Amino acid sequence: MRRLSRRKRLSMTSLIDVIFLLLLFFMLTSTFTKFAEVDLTSGGSGASVASGPAPVFLQLSQDEVRINGSVVDIRALEDALTQLGDPDKTTVLVALDDAVTAQRLTDLLVSLKSITGLSVTVLGAA
Repeated sequence: MRRLSRRKRLSMTSLIDVIFLLLLFFMLTSTFTKFAEVDLTSGGSGASVASGPAPVFLQLSQDEVRINGSVVDIRALEDALTQLGDPDKTTVLVALDDAVTAQRLTDLLVSLKSITGLSVTVLGAA
């Protein structure tokens, strides 16, 4: 007499627990931030003469921001640029230091984007 061996059923409880823990892990470790677009205008070669006021020269380093040679706090950029003239007609030339990170440049561009009518050109690393 031969005994028929019955297969044991696999328990799905542990699989569901593992899937739930993975789902919980990925939900808690991911960031839900909204990524914004930042428009960039690269400085090109050419000899065109711009009409209007002289452009504002902004130097960005890892530690400080300079507008026409004067140190300015990044949170006070709008006030500093409005003191120089009408922002609608102002062109800002941004020169980057070698140590500037992409996050630092993005923070600057986001703060400059809040000023309406401002034309920003990124020149590149010095």
